[in-house]
Amino acid sequence: MKIGIEGQRLFRKKKHGMDMVALELIKNLQDLDHENEYFIFVKPDIDRTALTETSNFKIIELNGGPYPTWEQIALPKAAKAYGCDVLHCTSNTAPFFTSIPLITILHDIIYMESSYYKILTSSASWYQKFGNIYRKLVVPRVVKRSKKVITVSHFEKNRIGEFFGIKGDKKLDAIYNGVSEHFKPITNKEELHRVKEKYNLPDKYFFFLGNTDPKKNTKGTLKAFSDFLKQTGTNHKLVMLDYDKTELNILLNEIDDINLINHIILTGYVINTDLPAIYSQCDVFLYPSLRESFGIPMLEAMSCNVPVITSNTSSMPEIAEDAAHIINPFNPEEITQGLIKILNNDAYRKSLCEKGLERSKQFSWRNMAKEYLKLYELIHLEHLKNN
Repeated sequence: MKIGIEGQRLFRKKKHGMDMVALELIKNLQDLDHENEYFIFVKPDIDRTALTETSNFKIIELNGGPYPTWEQIALPKAAKAYGCDVLHCTSNTAPFFTSIPLITILHDIIYMESSYYKILTSSASWYQKFGNIYRKLVVPRVVKRSKKVITVSHFEKNRIGEFFGIKGDKKLDAIYNGVSEHFKPITNKEELHRVKEKYNLPDKYFFFLGNTDPKKNTKGTLKAFSDFLKQTGTNHKLVMLDYDKTELNILLNEIDDINLINHIILTGYVINTDLPAIYSQCDVFLYPSLRESFGIPMLEAMSCNVPVITSNTSSMPEIAEDAAHIINPFNPEEITQGLIKILNNDAYRKSLCEKGLERSKQFSWRNMAKEYLKLYELIHLEHLKNN
């Protein structure tokens, strides 16, 4: 069987959640499957070390122009040329004009939901807005065209089923993401010191990934942290990854605390292998998103033996269960009180850490890859049977 996998953004330096899912899928398939032939379709970019070819895994770099033309023209043309029996698209969208059986990972449909759309577009960049418009146009056709639509949580499966009228349809299913094995408690003092010096980490800090996507609730998190400092008088800092300082100052003006910048550490871009040491040294990991389809960073933090604060919305309670402090993300005061409780109650903090470690062990990239491998075989057999 010849399997095509869309991984258009895997060679770019800064990889996001969907990119990491595709990357881990491919790496684990390389370990599991030495019989089928794979073609990984990517856009040329700078991080060519992200993937390596093996005897049955070939990397195909496609020059296809912007995202829509690459996906709708270059990708299906190449998949046909290489004789793919199945085409697996990993990033919410897929080509609609192809005779090859499609499997599409639909991570979420946030951009389709009116209740969140205004929030998501209120401060989104032009690139994010364009992406949302493209997905709104493409996804309904992709759902109809795909042999299998896979999402990453049962919450999202229900949302997709309700929205597109395919609830209960055998074409729709959920396969959980995993957490990488290198996320574990770091105790080596030299490694901790190296990362601390590299990113200018303080002695006491909370860790928040954040970005300009409004669903990440950066403004609410900043308000909660500001109130925490006012109520406790501690010298904690908030460590944020790769956030634009100009955008940050806009949010600080909006919460009327421009001086909070003195308590925030902006690390710049962090390589994936340094993240475990950053998690391991923080007092609390903050993940109070307004909407998520899964929440890989939660599991990364739990794997590093760190207490997590997350939201009572969307998929987050499903993934965290009782292994995190659950809050209403629309109420910053709940985030503030969660921080105070975890810092002041050692037994509660220890309980969250222990439960988090156990919960994170239930998610594996290897298991995810096994599920997709079974799916490739099923879809291919069905196609042969019907044609």
